[in-house]
Amino acid sequence: IIMETEPPKKKIKRGGKLRAHSNPLSDRALYYPLTPDEFKHKELYPLYFAEDPLSTEVPTMADIGCGFGGLTMALSEMFPDKLVLGVEIREKVVAIVKQKIERLQGEAKNSTTTPQMHHYRNASCLQANAMKHFPNYFRKGQLTKLFFLFPDPHFKKANHKRRIVSYTLLAEYAYALAEGGLLYTNTDVKDLHEWMVGHIEQHPLFQRLPDEEMRADPVLNLIMESSEESKKVAKAQGSKYPAVFRRLPLSQAKPRRAKQYNPY
Repeated sequence: IIMETEPPKKKIKRGGKLRAHSNPLSDRALYYPLTPDEFKHKELYPLYFAEDPLSTEVPTMADIGCGFGGLTMALSEMFPDKLVLGVEIREKVVAIVKQKIERLQGEAKNSTTTPQMHHYRNASCLQANAMKHFPNYFRKGQLTKLFFLFPDPHFKKANHKRRIVSYTLLAEYAYALAEGGLLYTNTDVKDLHEWMVGHIEQHPLFQRLPDEEMRADPVLNLIMESSEESKKVAKAQGSKYPAVFRRLPLSQAKPRRAKQYNPY
Protein backbone atom coordinates (compact mmCIF):
# COMPACT_ATOMS: atom_id res chain seq x y z
CA ILE A 1 0.00 0.00 0.00
CA ILE A 2 1.43 3.36 -1.03
CA MET A 3 -0.01 6.40 0.66
CA GLU A 4 1.31 9.84 -0.19
CA THR A 5 -0.60 11.75 2.48
CA GLU A 6 0.72 12.09 6.00
CA PRO A 7 -0.55 9.46 8.46
CA PRO A 8 -2.87 10.66 11.21
CA LYS A 9 -1.28 11.36 14.57
CA LYS A 10 -2.12 8.77 17.19
CA LYS A 11 -1.90 9.31 20.90
CA ILE A 12 0.35 6.70 22.49
CA LYS A 13 -0.95 5.50 25.83
CA ARG A 14 1.57 4.82 28.56
CA GLY A 15 1.58 1.44 30.18
CA GLY A 16 0.30 -0.40 27.12
CA LYS A 17 1.77 -3.79 26.28
CA LEU A 18 4.44 -3.70 23.58
CA ARG A 19 4.99 -6.69 21.35
CA ALA A 20 8.56 -8.00 21.40
CA HIS A 21 8.45 -8.63 17.63
CA SER A 22 6.20 -8.11 14.63
CA ASN A 23 5.61 -10.24 11.55
CA PRO A 24 7.33 -8.36 8.69
CA LEU A 25 5.43 -10.33 6.04
CA SER A 26 1.94 -9.46 7.26
CA ASP A 27 -0.17 -6.98 5.35
CA ARG A 28 -0.34 -3.61 7.04
CA ALA A 29 -0.96 -0.02 5.99
CA LEU A 30 2.43 1.67 6.17
CA TYR A 31 3.38 4.99 4.67
CA TYR A 32 6.45 4.91 2.45
CA PRO A 33 7.83 6.93 -0.46
CA LEU A 34 7.76 5.66 -4.02
CA THR A 35 11.48 6.41 -4.39
CA PRO A 36 14.27 7.71 -2.14
CA ASP A 37 13.98 11.09 -3.89
CA GLU A 38 10.47 11.39 -2.47
CA PHE A 39 11.58 10.53 1.06
CA LYS A 40 11.20 13.76 3.05
CA HIS A 41 13.99 12.98 5.46
CA LYS A 42 14.48 16.62 6.47
CA GLU A 43 11.16 16.47 8.33
CA LEU A 44 12.72 13.86 10.64
CA TYR A 45 15.56 16.20 11.66
CA PRO A 46 13.92 19.63 12.13
CA LEU A 47 16.54 21.02 14.53
CA TYR A 48 19.45 19.82 12.39
CA PHE A 49 18.16 21.45 9.19
CA ALA A 50 16.93 24.56 11.00
CA GLU A 51 20.59 25.50 11.34
CA ASP A 52 21.29 24.93 7.64
CA PRO A 53 18.10 24.65 5.55
CA LEU A 54 20.11 24.31 2.33
CA SER A 55 22.10 21.33 3.56
CA THR A 56 21.96 18.28 1.28
CA GLU A 57 22.98 15.88 4.07
CA VAL A 58 21.13 12.54 4.07
CA PRO A 59 21.12 9.69 6.61
CA THR A 60 24.33 7.69 6.18
CA MET A 61 23.86 5.28 9.10
CA ALA A 62 20.81 3.05 9.47
CA ASP A 63 19.93 1.00 12.54
CA ILE A 64 17.45 -1.58 11.23
CA GLY A 65 15.08 -2.87 13.89
CA CYS A 66 16.35 -0.19 16.24
CA GLY A 67 14.06 -1.15 19.12
CA PHE A 68 14.12 1.53 21.80
CA GLY A 69 16.93 3.45 20.12
CA GLY A 70 19.93 2.77 22.33
CA LEU A 71 22.31 2.23 19.42
CA THR A 72 20.76 5.01 17.33
CA MET A 73 21.42 7.58 20.03
CA ALA A 74 24.88 6.23 20.81
CA LEU A 75 25.81 6.54 17.13
CA SER A 76 24.53 10.12 17.05
CA GLU A 77 26.89 10.93 19.91
CA MET A 78 29.90 9.26 18.29
CA PHE A 79 29.20 10.84 14.89
CA PRO A 80 27.69 14.28 15.68
CA ASP A 81 28.00 15.53 12.09
CA LYS A 82 26.27 12.52 10.50
CA LEU A 83 22.56 11.77 10.28
CA VAL A 84 21.59 8.52 12.03
CA LEU A 85 18.25 6.88 11.28
CA GLY A 86 16.63 4.18 13.38
CA VAL A 87 14.13 2.03 11.48
CA GLU A 88 11.51 0.14 13.45
CA ILE A 89 8.30 -1.58 12.36
CA ARG A 90 6.37 -1.21 15.65
CA GLU A 91 4.46 2.06 15.82
CA LYS A 92 4.40 2.38 19.61
CA VAL A 93 8.12 1.74 19.87
CA VAL A 94 8.84 4.40 17.25
CA ALA A 95 6.77 6.89 19.25
CA ILE A 96 8.74 6.08 22.41
CA VAL A 97 12.09 6.52 20.63
CA LYS A 98 11.00 9.87 19.20
CA GLN A 99 9.95 11.01 22.68
CA LYS A 100 13.35 9.97 24.04
CA ILE A 101 15.16 11.94 21.34
CA GLU A 102 13.02 15.03 21.91
CA ARG A 103 13.67 14.81 25.66
CA LEU A 104 17.42 14.52 25.12
CA GLN A 105 17.35 17.43 22.67
CA GLY A 106 15.54 19.54 25.26
CA GLU A 107 17.99 18.58 27.99
CA ALA A 108 20.91 19.44 25.72
CA LYS A 109 19.42 22.81 24.88
CA ASN A 110 19.09 23.68 28.56
CA SER A 111 22.39 22.11 29.59
CA THR A 112 24.93 24.27 31.37
CA THR A 113 27.51 21.51 31.83
CA THR A 114 31.00 21.62 30.36
CA PRO A 115 31.62 20.13 27.89
CA GLN A 116 28.13 20.74 26.56
CA MET A 117 25.83 17.76 26.33
CA HIS A 118 25.47 16.20 22.87
CA HIS A 119 22.71 17.89 20.87
CA TYR A 120 21.00 14.75 19.41
CA ARG A 121 19.76 16.84 16.49
CA ASN A 122 21.22 14.24 14.13
CA ALA A 123 19.18 11.30 15.47
CA SER A 124 15.71 10.23 14.38
CA CYS A 125 13.45 7.20 14.09
CA LEU A 126 11.13 6.04 11.33
CA GLN A 127 8.35 3.47 11.21
CA ALA A 128 8.96 1.25 8.20
CA ASN A 129 9.12 -2.36 7.11
CA ALA A 130 12.73 -2.76 5.99
CA MET A 131 12.10 -6.21 4.53
CA LYS A 132 9.61 -4.74 2.06
CA HIS A 133 10.53 -1.10 1.59
CA PHE A 134 14.27 -0.71 2.19
CA PRO A 135 15.01 0.50 -1.39
CA ASN A 136 12.27 3.11 -1.10
CA TYR A 137 14.30 5.04 1.49
CA PHE A 138 17.97 4.71 0.54
CA ARG A 139 19.76 5.61 -2.68
CA LYS A 140 22.60 3.69 -4.25
CA GLY A 141 25.74 3.99 -2.10
CA GLN A 142 24.05 6.31 0.39
CA LEU A 143 24.93 4.42 3.57
CA THR A 144 28.33 4.04 5.18
CA LYS A 145 27.15 1.88 8.09
CA LEU A 146 24.24 -0.53 8.35
CA PHE A 147 23.25 -2.32 11.57
CA PHE A 148 21.23 -5.45 12.36
CA LEU A 149 21.37 -5.97 16.12
CA PHE A 150 19.53 -8.75 17.94
CA PRO A 151 16.93 -9.33 15.20
CA ASP A 152 14.02 -11.68 15.72
CA PRO A 153 15.53 -15.19 15.32
CA HIS A 154 12.30 -16.75 14.01
CA PHE A 155 13.34 -20.14 15.35
CA LYS A 156 10.85 -22.25 13.38
CA LYS A 157 12.18 -23.36 10.02
CA ALA A 158 8.91 -22.35 8.39
CA ASN A 159 9.53 -18.79 9.59
CA HIS A 160 13.13 -18.46 8.40
CA LYS A 161 11.82 -16.46 5.44
CA ARG A 162 10.99 -13.72 7.94
CA ARG A 163 14.63 -13.25 8.96
CA ILE A 164 15.95 -9.79 8.14
CA VAL A 165 19.24 -11.13 6.74
CA SER A 166 18.83 -13.32 3.66
CA TYR A 167 20.64 -13.80 0.38
CA THR A 168 17.86 -11.99 -1.50
CA LEU A 169 17.73 -8.98 0.82
CA LEU A 170 21.51 -8.69 0.84
CA ALA A 171 21.33 -7.47 -2.77
CA GLU A 172 19.33 -4.47 -1.52
CA TYR A 173 21.71 -3.84 1.37
CA ALA A 174 24.71 -4.02 -0.96
CA TYR A 175 23.02 -1.53 -3.30
CA ALA A 176 22.50 1.03 -0.52
CA LEU A 177 25.92 0.60 1.09
CA ALA A 178 28.79 2.65 -0.31
CA GLU A 179 31.89 0.80 -1.43
CA GLY A 180 33.94 0.23 1.70
CA GLY A 181 30.85 0.67 3.89
CA LEU A 182 30.32 -1.67 6.83
CA LEU A 183 27.48 -4.00 7.74
CA TYR A 184 27.27 -4.95 11.44
CA THR A 185 25.41 -7.86 13.02
CA ASN A 186 25.06 -9.00 16.60
CA THR A 187 22.86 -11.57 18.32
CA ASP A 188 22.73 -13.78 21.39
CA VAL A 189 21.44 -16.73 19.34
CA LYS A 190 24.32 -18.77 17.95
CA ASP A 191 22.18 -20.45 15.29
CA LEU A 192 21.06 -17.06 13.98
CA HIS A 193 24.64 -15.77 14.05
CA GLU A 194 25.75 -18.70 11.90
CA TRP A 195 22.79 -18.12 9.57
CA MET A 196 23.62 -14.43 9.08
CA VAL A 197 27.35 -15.02 8.68
CA GLY A 198 26.73 -17.87 6.26
CA HIS A 199 24.44 -15.82 4.05
CA ILE A 200 26.56 -12.69 4.07
CA GLU A 201 29.84 -14.51 3.44
CA GLN A 202 28.43 -16.26 0.39
CA HIS A 203 27.37 -12.94 -1.16
CA PRO A 204 29.98 -11.74 -3.70
CA LEU A 205 29.92 -8.12 -2.49
CA PHE A 206 30.56 -8.68 1.21
CA GLN A 207 33.82 -9.62 2.94
CA ARG A 208 33.96 -10.42 6.65
CA LEU A 209 36.44 -8.38 8.68
CA PRO A 210 39.12 -10.35 10.52
CA ASP A 211 38.62 -10.40 14.30
CA GLU A 212 41.61 -8.12 14.87
CA GLU A 213 40.24 -5.45 12.54
CA MET A 214 36.75 -5.80 14.00
CA ARG A 215 38.07 -5.30 17.55
CA ALA A 216 39.94 -2.16 16.43
CA ASP A 217 36.68 -0.58 15.22
CA PRO A 218 35.40 1.86 17.92
CA VAL A 219 31.84 1.09 16.83
CA LEU A 220 32.21 -2.48 18.10
CA ASN A 221 31.75 -1.35 21.68
CA LEU A 222 28.48 0.33 20.70
CA ILE A 223 27.01 -2.77 19.06
CA MET A 224 28.04 -4.81 22.11
CA GLU A 225 26.84 -2.50 24.87
CA SER A 226 24.54 0.35 23.81
CA SER A 227 21.27 -1.24 22.70
CA GLU A 228 18.60 -2.23 25.19
CA GLU A 229 18.74 -5.85 24.00
CA SER A 230 22.52 -6.01 24.49
CA LYS A 231 22.11 -4.73 28.05
CA LYS A 232 19.43 -7.33 28.69
CA VAL A 233 21.72 -10.10 27.44
CA ALA A 234 24.60 -8.80 29.56
CA LYS A 235 22.38 -8.74 32.64
CA ALA A 236 21.42 -12.36 32.01
CA GLN A 237 25.13 -13.16 31.47
CA GLY A 238 24.36 -14.43 27.99
CA SER A 239 26.72 -14.70 25.03
CA LYS A 240 26.92 -12.23 22.15
CA TYR A 241 28.05 -13.03 18.65
CA PRO A 242 29.11 -9.95 16.65
CA ALA A 243 30.31 -9.89 13.03
CA VAL A 244 31.27 -7.04 10.69
CA PHE A 245 31.40 -7.12 6.89
CA ARG A 246 32.83 -4.69 4.34
CA ARG A 247 30.98 -3.83 1.13
CA LEU A 248 33.34 -4.68 -1.72
CA PRO A 249 33.58 -2.69 -4.96
CA LEU A 250 32.37 -4.52 -8.06
CA SER A 251 35.95 -4.86 -9.27
CA GLN A 252 36.72 -6.96 -6.17
CA ALA A 253 33.53 -9.02 -6.13
CA LYS A 254 34.08 -12.61 -5.02
CA PRO A 255 33.31 -15.51 -7.36
CA ARG A 256 29.79 -16.80 -6.97
CA ARG A 257 29.46 -20.02 -5.02
CA ALA A 258 26.73 -22.60 -4.95
CA LYS A 259 24.22 -21.62 -2.29
CA GLN A 260 24.58 -23.57 0.90
CA TYR A 261 21.81 -21.78 2.77
CA ASN A 262 18.08 -21.38 2.37
CA PRO A 263 17.58 -18.57 -0.22
CA TYR A 264 15.03 -16.93 2.07
